Amino acid sequence: MIHENLKLSGQLNIVLKDKAGNVKDTREVKNLVVDTGLVFIASRMTGTSKAVMSHIALGSSTTAAAAGQTDLVSVLGSREAIDSTTLTGSNKAVAYVSSFEAGDATGAVTEAGMFNASSGGDMLCRTVFSVVNKAADDTMSITWTVTLAAS
Repeated sequence: MIHENLKLSGQLNIVLKDKAGNVKDTREVKNLVVDTGLVFIASRMTGTSKAVMSHIALGSSTTAAAAGQTDLVSVLGSREAIDSTTLTGSNKAVAYVSSFEAGDATGAVTEAGMFNASSGGDMLCRTVFSVVNKAADDTMSITWTVTLAAS
C-alpha cells in the first residue's frame, strides 16, 4: 500500500527598517493556506485561467487566520506588488519578495495576506502576528516562502 502525504506550508519573514536603514524589528511567522488558496493551486494545475500570485497586503486585525477567509480583515493602505518570485529549495519552494516603502501600510501591522490581484482575486494565504509598528518613514521587507513537501 502506498501512502503519500503532500504538505504545503508557508513562512513570512518580516524586516522593518527606520529611515536610516537600521533594522528595528525582524520576525519569522508561519501562515495558513486558506481554502481559496487551495482552489487556486488546483486550478493552476489544470490551466492558466487564474493569474499568478502578484501582491502582498498588510493589515491591522488580530482576528485569527481561518480557512474560509478570502481577504484581510482590516487592510492598511493598498496591496503592494511582489518585486520578485524565485524557486528555491531544490525547486520545491517559491520565495515572494515585496517591499513596503515609507508611507505604505503605516500603522500597527498584525496581519498579512498574499493575492493574485491588486484588488479582489484569490488569497493564497494569511497570517496573524504580534504587532509590528511601522512608522510613516519606515520601510518593511516581506519575504514569503511557500514550500511543498512529500512526507
